[in-house]
Amino acid sequence: MTTSLRDALDAWRQLLGAPRVDDGDRAWARYGADTTAATRQLGGALRAASADQVPEIVRIASRFGVPVHPISTGRNWGYGSALPVNHGCVILDLGELRRIVAFDAELGVVTVEPGVTQADLAQFLAQAQHDFLVPVSGAGGTASLLANALERGYGVTPHTDHFAAVTWMEVVLADGTVHRGMLHEAGGPELASLFRWGLGMYTQGLFTQSGLGIVTQMSIALARRPESVAVCLFSLKDEALLEAAAVAIRQAMQRLHPTLGAVNLMNRHRVLSMSAPYPWDHLDAQGLIDAPTLQALGRQFQVFPWTGFATLYGTRRMVRAAQAELRQLLGGIASRLLFVTPRRADTLARLARWVPGASGRGLQRLTQSLRSSLELVAGRPNETALPLAYWRHRHPERAASPKNPAADGCGLIWYAPLVPMRADAVRRYAEMVGEVTRAHGLEPLITFTTLGDRVFDSTVPLVFDRSDPAACARAQACWHALLARGREAGFFPYRFPIQGMEPLRQLAPESCALSERIHRSLDPQGLIAPGRYR
Repeated sequence: MTTSLRDALDAWRQLLGAPRVDDGDRAWARYGADTTAATRQLGGALRAASADQVPEIVRIASRFGVPVHPISTGRNWGYGSALPVNHGCVILDLGELRRIVAFDAELGVVTVEPGVTQADLAQFLAQAQHDFLVPVSGAGGTASLLANALERGYGVTPHTDHFAAVTWMEVVLADGTVHRGMLHEAGGPELASLFRWGLGMYTQGLFTQSGLGIVTQMSIALARRPESVAVCLFSLKDEALLEAAAVAIRQAMQRLHPTLGAVNLMNRHRVLSMSAPYPWDHLDAQGLIDAPTLQALGRQFQVFPWTGFATLYGTRRMVRAAQAELRQLLGGIASRLLFVTPRRADTLARLARWVPGASGRGLQRLTQSLRSSLELVAGRPNETALPLAYWRHRHPERAASPKNPAADGCGLIWYAPLVPMRADAVRRYAEMVGEVTRAHGLEPLITFTTLGDRVFDSTVPLVFDRSDPAACARAQACWHALLARGREAGFFPYRFPIQGMEPLRQLAPESCALSERIHRSLDPQGLIAPGRYR
């Protein structure tokens, strides 16, 4: 431990109290587990008790030249969990900052601190019977709302792009000063929370995917709960229908948005990862599910090569009209086109319990997953997507509750590139992912999610046995191979795990140089989350 680090930890203990400051070893024990199998040497960890302490925490970091890595809940699974990009950082845990600072029940804007989770907001809204949707993600109820928006995450509720719903932020800069924006300063907090562009230079975007400051409050515009919520489920019975489906989805987004919230298109592997146990006893020579078993699982769980999941929000008349349009667009392409409401999903889950045998058990799993997915669509956070992280875990039954893939030993790295919404691009991309993942001994789990009507974000979870060092190495190599092959083919991630920051610097030197110039102005010592996207 260097003298400067020791002195900084002593100063932080005086500010926060000794129980809230960890040395490096205790910090590693508390924060070191990561689904990507990355490791980092930590200088220590701090747990702030209130937002008022953050400016002085940063001033101490500046005084002693010790870098800090802020986290909200540390649930950044698949991208680094709670770990920093660089070695030697001190974790600044803001998870105890859980105040819902303000809520405008008439206009639907909530202001939260970093530790407020999806479940916290859901409970707050339910207790007061406020008819608004939580901007949920697949990370589950224990994940931070603020942090997901800062990472430009997205979901399936009407405000699909979570950062686009952010109207205002309070940010602590590297010198301990607090930035709230010109409109907040000159016009007051109410107007600032209602108008996302503020006044003068738009600065909010600077603090996403950057580490330029520490966000201690955020205002988020919530979608009002509509009269009708439904999903459209459909299947592609033949792999060759993928291109036609991509075109139909693009046309649907062009015609039906915003009644049509988002469309997910998932391959068979991806659906099975959330509904069926991994068949360890039926693997081929590469250690992957053999073809007969994959077909058998598809029959048992009623999963075709591709499954579509589209969300619909609006009045009953609007949703009925959108359903008619979707039938027209998808009718000649999709099989088993089905529109389901939350009530109908509950009925299907109850009826499935009466179906006997293996088919019945598969149907029960599928309908339960459907019911959970409908809850998510209705803005109620749950863990319906998290089982995929446990798919190649040797003992998924030992998962904690609530699930924590990092602490439970799961292996997961996200490859999340943008894919143009064109038929040929979707086909080339799916074939590329299948080829690269199989070459590295990984199952090809693919989802296409609409981000508007021009581009998909495709999430590919690289799921592996984290207890096996060889499997960890293959997963890391696979991510880098996907990055290289995808870039050659015109696909590139919208978000990077911590081990991807160095390749990003090499691929975007001019942009990283500009980012570095901005950082030198606001954070000349490079103290806040060094190495992130720069």
